[in-house]
Amino acid sequence: MADATGRLVALTVGNDMSSRSIEGENPLYLPQAKVFTGSCALGPALVPLAEAPELASLVIELVIHRDGDVLFRDSVPLSAMRRRPDELLEWLYQALEFPVGVVLLTGTSIVPPAELTLRAGDLVDIAIPGVGTLRNPVVEVGRPIPTSRRAGDHGNGPTPDLRATHI
Repeated sequence: MADATGRLVALTVGNDMSSRSIEGENPLYLPQAKVFTGSCALGPALVPLAEAPELASLVIELVIHRDGDVLFRDSVPLSAMRRRPDELLEWLYQALEFPVGVVLLTGTSIVPPAELTLRAGDLVDIAIPGVGTLRNPVVEVGRPIPTSRRAGDHGNGPTPDLRATHI
């Protein structure tokens, strides 16, 4: 979390999900793949920077649970990020104003394998020791697009279902 001047003041955990089915239609659809009900979660708290562990010591862990078992697990140290949070904030504030501050999601480089698709009932945990654990259940939103209304459907085969599975 940055204040109105762009200074990093607090840390939290964030999870911004992408719909692989939307993004898979065309890479240019990435913005739409990240904007749907419930696509971004934050929490469980804001930890003031003065009370948080040193940024270089932080490790972000992702665990996906299905039916009580661990389906996927990976972690990445914040020190492995190519861009530091202060550098990202500097770029963010160059052309935009945030009168009350902003939450910046840095990304992690943790991407589950392409064959892994979340489904309703899965649990997604993102943990940063000293900051917190964000736990989200996966739910399905949207509805199937009727075949007769699908853009570009010329009878040449099925169009993928564009419903989004997310946290």
